Amino acid sequence: MLKGIKLRLYPNKTQQDQLWQMFGNDRFVWNQMLAMMNERYKNNKDLPFLSKFKLDYLLKPLKKEYPFLETSDSTSLQVVNEFLNQAWKNFFNDKTGKVGKPHFHSRRYLKLSYTGKATVKIAGKRYLYLPKLGYIKTSKTDVLKDSKIKRYTVSLEPTGKYYVSLQVEVVRLNRFRRTNKKVGIDVGVTDLAILSNGLKYPSFDGSYYEKKAISWQQKYSRRRHFAQMLCLQDKQRKALCPRSLDSFFNWQKAQKTKASYQAKVAAQRKDYLHKLTTHLVKQYDVIAIEDLKVKNLKKNHHLAKSIVNASWGMFRQMLEYKCRWYGKQLVVVNPKNTSRICSNCGHNSGEKPLDIREWTCSKCNAHHDRDINAAINILNKAKSVL
Repeated sequence: MLKGIKLRLYPNKTQQDQLWQMFGNDRFVWNQMLAMMNERYKNNKDLPFLSKFKLDYLLKPLKKEYPFLETSDSTSLQVVNEFLNQAWKNFFNDKTGKVGKPHFHSRRYLKLSYTGKATVKIAGKRYLYLPKLGYIKTSKTDVLKDSKIKRYTVSLEPTGKYYVSLQVEVVRLNRFRRTNKKVGIDVGVTDLAILSNGLKYPSFDGSYYEKKAISWQQKYSRRRHFAQMLCLQDKQRKALCPRSLDSFFNWQKAQKTKASYQAKVAAQRKDYLHKLTTHLVKQYDVIAIEDLKVKNLKKNHHLAKSIVNASWGMFRQMLEYKCRWYGKQLVVVNPKNTSRICSNCGHNSGEKPLDIREWTCSKCNAHHDRDINAAINILNKAKSVL
């Protein structure tokens, strides 16, 4: 069974310089290979595109021509070829026309990261051994006990912090005890999860840090614009020592502060979802949810922000893999008419506006909470599937 584990890295100054070089090497190889493939495709469109193995074969002469590529983990350059090959496959195999040709990676806008498949060793309670970097300080490695590391990704976040994401293979996870309970879950905006037994779990509230992030985003935009204007003035006046954008540190400080608040909101939301989904998987053996098309729902501009904040997609994703890990069952049902049907008699009373939160069935006179009634209908649909 595969798991993903993310650890914080604390590289020294030499290792930070090495990491910057390795990030740049991945970008350089991508651009070189893509330029070659574009030229080949331009000259003869009937030629089949190069496979991953043929691209890997070209790495050896490329390293001789550009010796600085030797500073990278060789498997990370092979992963670049793997991603590029997949991007070309998507371009040729896509029938909708929505997937374009792979584009060149920019130094300015690309996320700084690289992925490798070489051996990563646990060197101590707070140390890992990474290829080319050597021993590097990290957060606690106890979570890697009794697991085999398959692939790793080192990344630099906008906050200035380094992380390593590890794909590990675990032999077996301890399953949760059986409770013989079933539950239907309806997701909402105000309350994230409404259970068929009447329990409601509120959505995550990150308004405090979101306001801070918006405030610093405005400061960042103003400071960067002011710095750009000063650079333009120096250029127009033909100053002897014109200032560059990187010489202004106030907008860079605002950028990092803004990113730290955004990261804090994201981390707290993820932590909340982890705790909630783990609690649900522990409590119930069968969990029924709706098969919602979140991408389509976000087209409603009045609810899009609330839907994104509730993270319905991440909530479902966590339930899926945790049920698989811990021996529980997740049933996904069609959401059609779950809010319209009376859970008591089955009468369909038609569409109801979102502002109606409670209603009474015209056939059996049963009074319903809209969300709890939908959760019960979801559970009933799941029982028919089971």
